[in-house]
Amino acid sequence: MWAFSRPHTLIVTSMSIVGIYLIAASVLPSATPGDGLGDLALTLLAGILVNVYIVGLNQCEDVEIDRVNKPWLPIAAGRLSLPTARVIVAVCGMIALGMAISQGWVETLAVGSAIAIGTAYSSPPFRLKRYPALAAASISLVRAIAVNVGVYLHFAASLEDRPGISALPDSVVALTLFVLPFAFAIAVLKDVPDVEGDRRYSIGTFTVRFGPQRAFAMGMAALTAGYLAMALVAPMLVDDASAPVLVGGHLAALVVLWRLSAAVDPHNSAAFSRFYLRVWALFFAEYLLVPTAVLAA
Repeated sequence: MWAFSRPHTLIVTSMSIVGIYLIAASVLPSATPGDGLGDLALTLLAGILVNVYIVGLNQCEDVEIDRVNKPWLPIAAGRLSLPTARVIVAVCGMIALGMAISQGWVETLAVGSAIAIGTAYSSPPFRLKRYPALAAASISLVRAIAVNVGVYLHFAASLEDRPGISALPDSVVALTLFVLPFAFAIAVLKDVPDVEGDRRYSIGTFTVRFGPQRAFAMGMAALTAGYLAMALVAPMLVDDASAPVLVGGHLAALVVLWRLSAAVDPHNSAAFSRFYLRVWALFFAEYLLVPTAVLAA
């Protein structure tokens, strides 16, 4: 189950929910960190279930491709049967959606849209992963909008004990805008080591269309633009976060990113996969950095 859940995605999903909670508990006038911990736990559970649904469905639909690109995954390796995997995916999706419906329309919209986009990404008839721009947009919308905006609105309603739409604080807006190019970069970079299987099964990723080197450059350009915006523009516009923390933290992360990228060969699948997981570690760090900047302010 741990391997089936794709742990790097699960960790970032959990960290994003905790990070958004800390921001909400810090900026909302009637809330303090420590309020609503039970609701945080339930939101984490729902987020984990949605995550397992999305990544699990992708594995169910991509068994043959994964036997080429990722033969260590549980279904491709024969350690988890396809019928059992489909049951896990269905149960996770139904429980997550049921939990969301019980919490109101905002939660239902956030969870329902994440599930719908994840389904369209992996499954026929849409199978959006065949189209690189739509595939990248799918991942960006889920990571940036459904997670950041949806989770914040949920916490705002629960911590202030009132339904409805709350205004987004500057820090959540900045984080959402940052995640759009970051998630786009993840969508591009994840396919660089998978070019063999994607080409064989006619999945027209950016890597298949333009080659590993150009796809790598696209991902790095998106990441660099996001970090520079958070370091140079966000401190002037975000009133609820510490400017020194935003500037110093994002410039440090950008330096780490470029040092990692300098030693990687996009034509070496194993080495690039390690680099890709380190990019996810930087994604993880973002949900430590921005809440820290808000708490510091």
